[in-house]
Amino acid sequence: MSAPAPVAQLAALADDTRWAILGLLGASPRSASDLARELPVSRQAIAKHLAVLEQAGLVAAERDGRAVRYRALGASLSALADRLDAIGRGWDARLARIAAIAEADPRS
Repeated sequence: MSAPAPVAQLAALADDTRWAILGLLGASPRSASDLARELPVSRQAIAKHLAVLEQAGLVAAERDGRAVRYRALGASLSALADRLDAIGRGWDARLARIAAIAEADPRS
């Protein structure tokens, strides 16, 4: 199976609750019940949010005895961050070229 597209990953992150979940999972793996205790969201809603994040390849579920713990996938998050950084660097380069043109001495 191929890696999820950045668009799917960004869509998964377009929710404040999923951002909060990802932040908590970045600190340590947690179960859906653990997350529900830490966030003002029902366990059922947490499970749905986790499914979206898992489908986007941003978290992974791991069985821990009878519990299922979720963890953030650092490699996926880093790859997404790298793609966003490359876009930002491209914009920075374009803006620098525009600034150079705007600041150029027209007498030259």
